[in-house]
Amino acid sequence: MKRKSSFFTSTREKRLWFWAFAVFAAIFSTLFIGQPLANQSRDQNVQAVFFVFGMLLIAIAVVMHGLKTKPSKIELTIILGIIAVYVMFIFRLGAPERSHLIEYSILTIFIHKALTERANQRKLMLKPAFFALALTICIGAFDETIQLVLPNRVFDPIDILFNGIAATMAIASSLILIWVREHVTNRKKQ
Repeated sequence: MKRKSSFFTSTREKRLWFWAFAVFAAIFSTLFIGQPLANQSRDQNVQAVFFVFGMLLIAIAVVMHGLKTKPSKIELTIILGIIAVYVMFIFRLGAPERSHLIEYSILTIFIHKALTERANQRKLMLKPAFFALALTICIGAFDETIQLVLPNRVFDPIDILFNGIAATMAIASSLILIWVREHVTNRKKQ
């Protein structure tokens, strides 16, 4: 009797897709509960705490995605540079764009990790970074398109751009860390 094959290549991939879907669901739930919640948290201090917490989560996700072992001095320098770019980018954005940066960076990381796990398990010739970026941008465009029909929501093509920028920054940051690990740090060890 043949065993039924699973859609997922591993338990890890299944878990990563679960978390990607959880982030996706959280993003889309804000379409309906976001406005009442925002009205309740108009206090600048409350917003600042949530924002700092969100950015801390992004930093942890990007660093954990790009690194698997203790970072070298070069890697730490790259990490500090990436953090500096994120901080400077944040100062140029308003509160709504900052939330896009948080939401879509985390979503991109989970999708990329899930696709990378799938590619590693099946040895596919798939480019996980490109596919994760494209999928995240499509999700962001879908998020904005839904707002065309929702009351108290506004379709804004600039938000699609911010979603894409957030996804690109997350993927680029992770890929830079992975590249440094594979090419620079490993060469020094040899």
